[in-house]
Amino acid sequence: MNRAIRQLTVGLMACYVVLFAALNYWQVGQKEELDAKFDNTRAVLREFNRPRGNIVTEDGVVVAQSLPNTTDENLDFTRDYPTGDIMSNVTGYFTKDFGSTQLERTHGDVLTGSTAAQQVRGLGDILAGNVDNAGSVELTMRYDAQLAAKFALAGREGSVTVINPQTGAIIAMFSNPAYDPTTFVGQPFETAQQAITDLQNADGNPLLANAYQERYMPGSTFKVITTGIGLEAGVLSRETSFPDEREWTPPQTDDPIRNYNGSLCGGDMATVFRRSCNIPFARTALELGVERMIDGTRAWGIDEQLPIDLPRAATSTFGNVDDLDQQLPLLAIRGFGQSEDQMVPLHMAMVAGAVANGGQMMKPYVVEATYDKAGRVLDRTSPEVWKTPISPQTAALEREFMIGVVESGTASCCLDLAGGIQAAAKTGTAELGVASNPDLSHAWIIAFAPAENPQFAISVVLINVQSTQDVAATGGRLAGPIAQDMLDYLLSGAGAR
Repeated sequence: MNRAIRQLTVGLMACYVVLFAALNYWQVGQKEELDAKFDNTRAVLREFNRPRGNIVTEDGVVVAQSLPNTTDENLDFTRDYPTGDIMSNVTGYFTKDFGSTQLERTHGDVLTGSTAAQQVRGLGDILAGNVDNAGSVELTMRYDAQLAAKFALAGREGSVTVINPQTGAIIAMFSNPAYDPTTFVGQPFETAQQAITDLQNADGNPLLANAYQERYMPGSTFKVITTGIGLEAGVLSRETSFPDEREWTPPQTDDPIRNYNGSLCGGDMATVFRRSCNIPFARTALELGVERMIDGTRAWGIDEQLPIDLPRAATSTFGNVDDLDQQLPLLAIRGFGQSEDQMVPLHMAMVAGAVANGGQMMKPYVVEATYDKAGRVLDRTSPEVWKTPISPQTAALEREFMIGVVESGTASCCLDLAGGIQAAAKTGTAELGVASNPDLSHAWIIAFAPAENPQFAISVVLINVQSTQDVAATGGRLAGPIAQDMLDYLLSGAGAR
């Protein structure tokens, strides 16, 4: 009898081990594979049948929320985006058929109440039968500033990014083209699929936020970086002077570098910066040399992914540096923002912010805080320095140079702020070098204001603008008025706090 019991016990234990292994294999080991199967809708339906909290702007506007679903009997809720395309590149979307993006993806655990802190805090409610444990996300971004940015762009392709230079908090970051999630979220599958396909095939990649997920040739705005590297290395100073010249031929080539429009340009640092001469910055790049120039750009965070709290941020780049010492003309050209220089618009706002903030470049962020169902703080972002590319002394000198750009330089046409507020800026016109269309460029401006007590730093870029016989598509003329409108709105207009 005892032998029979022992055999039965061993057999039951073996069955338990097999069952445990099988459950562990399917529920843990194969969870991701099962979740990814297109015909496994249980996990998706379970997610959609859970309450999901709001995403709210700094000025209290709900930009993502869940509403009762009245069109699909299998779903209790549908996600709603009441502000359309204004915040979509930041909130992203949450759909049954096409997944989730942006904050909807990265903060889904907070929005559904799935974090450990929320589950512990909500244990009493769960035991009482209340399954709504949804949290919420508060943004640093202002809805009114986003509207102002969209209005200022006026349908032109490009972006406007405004940050607080002292903290890195993003106030506005609007990209055009943008997309409206309501064209596919909550729609029948065929309608949603067609809308997504149309957006994927549309010019300008509206599903990407070109303010932080794309990069462009920066033109003369890059001279802020080259100047900073030169000043830190002792190659440049306030007293450095350059000869007046229309063209200059660097080593290893017989093809000369010219100033914009072939103008005669030279003088001391304040003058060449204010007038945005190309040749002095090409000369500076060569005097610095390959190693110091590369190290200098990396000090500004170039060739390193931007540390924003949003997914898939782009990386600014100084270009291919293999054998660059054998290609000195390219090094010279990159010194003034052409060739393979590529900068993310958000990064250029951070460059302006570093000058404004005494040389410290702050980590950018869009999430101010997250909250549980009862409104208690789960997490609050603490400002953090990302890079310190320049000293306070260099920052003060660059600020002086950038004020000169506004007072009597390439931005004097278009950055005269209301109320006598002084701005500091650098313009840029990135000539794209398209043989069939030599007048095609990107128009840039970066700025901060008030110059002596900066509250906002901004970058504006207009993509693929066309110069005409009557109007040169320069950063000052095209991007400058947009920066002026935004800074006026925030500092002295309806958006002033």
